[in-house]
Amino acid sequence: MRNLSVSVLSFVLLCLVALTTVAAPKDEFARANEQYKEKQYDAAIAGYQSILTQGYESAPVYFNLGNAYFKKGDLGNAILNYMRARRLDPTDDDIKGNLEFARRLTSVQMEGVTINPINSFFESITSSYRLSTLAWLSSLLFIIVIALLAVRYGLPIIHPVIKTALVATLVLLVAASYLTTFKYRHDYLTRRAVIIAAQSEVRTGPSEQSDLELQGEPGLVVEVLAETGGYYNVLFENQRRGWIRKESVAII
Repeated sequence: MRNLSVSVLSFVLLCLVALTTVAAPKDEFARANEQYKEKQYDAAIAGYQSILTQGYESAPVYFNLGNAYFKKGDLGNAILNYMRARRLDPTDDDIKGNLEFARRLTSVQMEGVTINPINSFFESITSSYRLSTLAWLSSLLFIIVIALLAVRYGLPIIHPVIKTALVATLVLLVAASYLTTFKYRHDYLTRRAVIIAAQSEVRTGPSEQSDLELQGEPGLVVEVLAETGGYYNVLFENQRRGWIRKESVAII
């Protein structure tokens, strides 16, 4: 009986701890939101970052953090956090709208062709969907294909509709699987970063002695190709490459 009482008490205490842990970020989030409304942007930023450092990631936290940085005039960190929010919730129109608006305000507009027109096409298709949504769609189509194959080879007489449905579903499965793979590779395997430093020099090599390739500006998005020492080798949207100090950028 004593052991049972101890077990029940332990369970209750664990539940209370769990509830307190869940409630804490909500309280901090609400407090940071109030500070934002009162134009205490530094305090709001500290509040949102405190939530993130505790391991609680969400699109609203990143979005509001981006808004606070934007109000402070820190375009680089604003775009960084909008992009982090979009990766978690690509369906949110407010996130997409603020990100597009902020990127139009960057002092340097990269001119030239995009990194890869084909990638840009598939990105335009997948950008509004979560990875989990595409994965579930692929799984569902796979199950349907298996069911149609069972019918196709399990019945002595095959209706033409079954053959047509099987071919159509196979095509959809291949397309959905490719889009799922593309989404995963684009969002999680390809390292992207945002320039956050007010001034950053992009050089031809990973040293201060290398020639200046171009002047980076806050808010520009780059693809990280390699790293050595304190430098990243980055690719800009107009296909220009160079080496930039790691502290000048933040990985999305």
